[in-house]
Amino acid sequence: MRFDLKGHATVPDAVLGLILAVVLSAGAATVPGISPLSYAAIAVGCLALAVRCRAPTLVLLVTTACMLAYAVGGDPGPPTAFPVMIAVYTAVRFGRRHAAVIAAIAGVVFLAGSLAASLTADAAQPAKPLVERTALLLGWFLAAGVAGTVTRHRQAYLEQAEQRAVEAERTREETALRRAGEERLRIARELHDSLTHSISVIKVQAGVAVHLARKRGEEVPEALLAIQEASADAMRELRATLEVLRDADDPAGSGLDRVDDLVARVGAAGLPTTVTVTGPARALPAHVERAAYRIIQEALTNASRHAGPATATVTLAYGSRELTVQIDDDGLASPSDPPTPGNGLTGMRERVTALGGSLHAHPRPHGGFTVRAGLPTEDLS
Repeated sequence: MRFDLKGHATVPDAVLGLILAVVLSAGAATVPGISPLSYAAIAVGCLALAVRCRAPTLVLLVTTACMLAYAVGGDPGPPTAFPVMIAVYTAVRFGRRHAAVIAAIAGVVFLAGSLAASLTADAAQPAKPLVERTALLLGWFLAAGVAGTVTRHRQAYLEQAEQRAVEAERTREETALRRAGEERLRIARELHDSLTHSISVIKVQAGVAVHLARKRGEEVPEALLAIQEASADAMRELRATLEVLRDADDPAGSGLDRVDDLVARVGAAGLPTTVTVTGPARALPAHVERAAYRIIQEALTNASRHAGPATATVTLAYGSRELTVQIDDDGLASPSDPPTPGNGLTGMRERVTALGGSLHAHPRPHGGFTVRAGLPTEDLS
């Protein structure tokens, strides 16, 4: 029975192991004086391939030992290498980092043992054909290892592409809302820098003219009074418009007061998380709390999706001028294999940069991942 990476069982590997066991057993039957232990070695070595995708390194060791035992005690011919080749390919394809090294060692040990068994089985046979046959098998072993490596890299690329597509779909709406908010702020700044100044000048000049006319005892022209009143009304309306443009329309409940609910949700989803607060907690500007909440939400979401079985810690450090948000997990990330930045990390970096802060996201030295954001708590306006 075959097991894929998720442990789902299928039939081909069991059939493959059975076919190899039958073929090798038939070949062993033609060898004079073959022992029952050789048949047992064939059966165990071949049928172990049924679970090769579930325990690739263990199957590699078992198959190599059994086939080597059969080659030494029975028939050291090329067919004995077939199960080992399949196990080498599987170990490189599905195994972890050390699997390739183990596969190389297992292949060398098997070929050396088979060559020694062939040389001692028939001392009268020339050594050159046996060495050439072993060299040819070495080439096939190398091909199996290369095929496993290429297949593993291709599968990893496809999985990353799929994850990026899923993350892009998940963050598309948030990205659109963030860009809309940035555009509103840009428009608000433009209006403030241009119209507000001009209308203020008009209002002040009209007020001065009215004051001087009344001071001299002259009748104030109706047009001047109309300009003064209209400029005052325009200032009020412009201020109201700027307030609307500056009001970020994030959904309610996206501040730091909702972090405990977020932690409870990710804990129920399989990522136990604790929250630590340092420094005197206080009310912060709404945009800072929204950014901090979104960073925590994205970091915990990424950890629950990619870190594997892990735990996480959220640290909120209140400084005099900065809020530091740090999310650590003890998952599968490592400095030697850093994850490819996706839309989630890009969105966090854009959000922090818009507030004038800093973001650091990287694997931890002893495994896991860290996201650390420094958010200024003073109003940037």
